[in-house]
Parts: sequence; C-alpha cells; structure tokens
Amino acid sequence: MKSLKLYGRQDLRFEETSRPSVENADDVVIKVKAAGLCGSDISRYKKLGPYVEGMIFGHEFAGEVVETGSGVSQIQQGDRVAGCPTFRCGKCLSCRKGELSRCENLTVIGARHPGSYAEYVKLPAENVLPLPEQVNFDTAALVEPAAVVAHGFYRTSIQPGAEVAVMGCGSIGLLAVQWAKIFGAKKVYAIDIDNVKLQTAGEVGADVLINSSQRPAHEQVEEHTGGYGVDLAVESAGAPATSAQVLALPKKGGEVVFMGIPYADVTIERFYFERIVRNELRILGSWNAVSSPFPGKEWTSALHYMSTGQINVKPMISHTPALSDGPGTFDDLINGKGNYVKVVFHPEK
Repeated sequence: MKSLKLYGRQDLRFEETSRPSVENADDVVIKVKAAGLCGSDISRYKKLGPYVEGMIFGHEFAGEVVETGSGVSQIQQGDRVAGCPTFRCGKCLSCRKGELSRCENLTVIGARHPGSYAEYVKLPAENVLPLPEQVNFDTAALVEPAAVVAHGFYRTSIQPGAEVAVMGCGSIGLLAVQWAKIFGAKKVYAIDIDNVKLQTAGEVGADVLINSSQRPAHEQVEEHTGGYGVDLAVESAGAPATSAQVLALPKKGGEVVFMGIPYADVTIERFYFERIVRNELRILGSWNAVSSPFPGKEWTSALHYMSTGQINVKPMISHTPALSDGPGTFDDLINGKGNYVKVVFHPEK
C-alpha cells in the first residue's frame, strides 16, 4: 500500500509498504479515505517530537472498515468510521484515577505505532467511532483536533452568555471559535496577524476579527468590552509571543486556557505576568483529547456537532493532496510557501 514514512529530521518518504492485517481479536483494519495534517506533525517532522525511524506518519483520519478481529461485534465491515489515535497505558496513577489525558505513557499512532498517512490503518475496536450519516470523510478526519479543543473547553467554567477571545486562527483556533459558540458564548473575538485566517474565522462564526499586528490585541478587545476584557481567552497559536499576550485579554477573575504548544522558551514581560496576579486569573493547561470512559465525551460531542453543522470544517480545508505530494507539502509548510489553512490527504488519489 502507499504510505508516508518519517525517517528523520525533515526526511519524509512516499513508499510502498505492507498492508496491516488482523492479528488480535479486537483489531479493526480501516481503509483511509481522508487524513488530516496536524500542527504536531509539522513539529515532529522538524524532530521536535518522538517517533520511531521509518514509522508511517499521521494520526488524524476517517475511513471505511475492511476487516475486523473475531472479538469485534459492534463494528462491521463497510462501516464508515473515524479513529481516536491515542493509546493510554491503563496502569499509571493518572489512568487509575480516570485522568486519561494525563497518562504517563500516552502516545498516538504515527509516533510509536503505524499511522494514518497510508491507504490502510489498524486500531483496537475501542478506538474506532462510527460516523453519523451526515458527516463526510473530510469532516470526520478533523474529529481528533475537534476533540482536542472540546477537551480544553470542558476544563473551563464557561457559562452561556460569556465573551471569548481566541488567539491564533490556525486549525485549533478555528475549531475553538466554533466550540465557544457551542458552549454558549454570545460573542467571540478571533485574533491573528494573518487576514486570510481571520476571514476564515469569520466564516466559521467569529463575531469580531482582530489583527494584532496593527495594535496590541488587548487594547482592541478592551475597546469592544468597555475596558473589561473577556470571560475566557484561548491560546491556540502556540507561539512564545502570544503565550504571554493572551494573559492581558481576560477580565478580572477571568480564565485562560492554553491549547497551543510553544516550541521555544516563553518570556513573559512584567505587564502580562502581572495580569495573572492582579486580575486573579485562572490559568489552565489542556492536553490531548481523551477522558474516561475512553475515548471520552469529547469524541461523541465532536461527531454530534459535526452532524448538526455547528462544527463546520469546510472553510478550513484548503488543500486535499495525494499521499505522493506529502514530502512537498511538508516542505512548503515549514518554509512558508503556499496559502495553507488545513491539509487533508486523500490516499486514494
């Protein structure tokens, strides 16, 4: 089968490899119809994350079941499904407490297990989620990042009528705009330095678009909120600068949830750090997308809201290349070439 394998720093190869087969009673083999390119894939490609040399890359996907193990009854051949790519150990303290996203040995396919940048992928049955009729494969390929964002929102204390600021309008930020509305936000502020991404944020429901390259984001937010700020600020850019700037967005007693991962040291100016103390902010981190019972309500909720259209990923998907275009696509992304928002590979091309 066709596949994309990661061999080293910026060494992604399009290769033929053997198709996965059923080995265990709970195995499910899936023909991949759509596979999303995640920001964490880019960092792993730059060798900023763990992987096994020569491993099939990728972890966001949807497809059709082609084979199941003898112990699988709830999933049938021909079912349209998405996959939770995450494995937890079930033995560490966090797992025993039901805090699965904090598992000491958490890993995903595409890192230490064969991933979804291939024509076929294999998962245990408990990781496989049937798709609602209304959800197509391209949409379902984004259920993992949608669940990641849902996990972060479930950690907050957001209430209906809240005002929410989303800093960074990549895939996670664009999904955060939509989840904010689902959680009851009356107004959502989208912040970025890229007007194309801001335009997309408007298409998926952001009420106010703020380009922070022109003036500090907090000054613009304060103008819209009578000087108070928002109830909840979401950091989804993962940049060192925005990881500090986001602290100036909430009102006194507000919250910040960090979903982005900065791959450099974060230096916080006194002005921003003092906002934590003086405004008595509640600072939250959010990691991965699983909870108990596995894989968690994040996944079922994401698929539900995809089926209702309240999570709309169509404006986000900018490119649908073949797997053979994978090495060039990654090269473009790390060198700032092309106008990419969300890439979804189509292995059948």
